[in-house]
Amino acid sequence: MGQILAIDYGKARCGIAATDDMQIIASSLDTVETRFLMGFLKKYVTENKVEGVVVGLPTDLKGNVSEVETDILKFIEEFQKEFSGITVHRLDERFTSKMASFFISQSGKSKKKRQEKGLIDKVSATIILQNFLEQRIR
Repeated sequence: MGQILAIDYGKARCGIAATDDMQIIASSLDTVETRFLMGFLKKYVTENKVEGVVVGLPTDLKGNVSEVETDILKFIEEFQKEFSGITVHRLDERFTSKMASFFISQSGKSKKKRQEKGLIDKVSATIILQNFLEQRIR
């Protein structure tokens, strides 16, 4: 068994989370500028056994897909060319940023740390991954 990664894809930066090799625990991994995402993933995949990737599906309350989806689809196409053996999953990411902000605020971090967008992106990716793991069990 290998890890599953989650990516909270954004125009400027992406939050990344990973499971353990047994795919039980989701943990935040890093925040990477979007332009460096493929390089980060190439390095990570060569150093770790990665079985799947979950990419957030950005939708609004009505279920309409956000404009960043065009960029996400290009990324997924590039990812699948580079890593043909790794399965790509999609998961609705509605409210993950709000949930991440809430969890961070409850963690006792300073106000400055709570407003750090990179931290929110990492936690959002972790929430996406945890939701994916929970849905798989059902």
